[in-house]
Amino acid sequence: MGASAPVVERVFYGASVQLSLFSAEARAPCPGDLAGLLCGPGQIVRFGRGDTARLSIVLPDPARAAVVVAKCRAVGVDADVAVTDSGGTVVRTPFCRDLVDLAAAWTRGAVKAVPPGMHLDGAMLRIWMAAVGRWNGREVELPLDAHAPQTHRPLVAALTRAGIPPARTARGAALRIGGARRVRWFAELVGTSPTAMPAGEWPDMARWR
Repeated sequence: MGASAPVVERVFYGASVQLSLFSAEARAPCPGDLAGLLCGPGQIVRFGRGDTARLSIVLPDPARAAVVVAKCRAVGVDADVAVTDSGGTVVRTPFCRDLVDLAAAWTRGAVKAVPPGMHLDGAMLRIWMAAVGRWNGREVELPLDAHAPQTHRPLVAALTRAGIPPARTARGAALRIGGARRVRWFAELVGTSPTAMPAGEWPDMARWR
């Protein structure tokens, strides 16, 4: 057996978090990373007997589509970009077997649901941020699914377990991460900005180190 990888441990707000295990670069990409899209307004549905599933998400900015498509393909799932009837930009996958486990974990019957005790790692947070997240130079805002309010409290709990307890925005449809320590830890978890990400939409790691 080879030597184990070194572990870097950070402690924020009473949560001990191992960077080597939880950061976006800590492990090889896998279809489970796409759960980050479901933390936001992403939707997943199964077809027929449930042996295939499709994931889709409407984006706030067409420029983000390339980032989301690239992530899908990095985990072995094809994706394309389409325009909705209202003019929005949607990224969607075909129905495929690789998403069945994700669909099973994130649905109760036909209703979207956060898996019990879900652990949010850097890879999931990274695609959540890349798809719909906002950065105003001081705080991160992670939109939730306004049509699935039952997912909101479990996602607050999941972020808290990850060491970045969030606040709810005034309208309750997004989670806000503020404060230097929380933002610094979030930035370390999600890593550097994706190449295709619009300028100014990602927390600058250098600033928060």
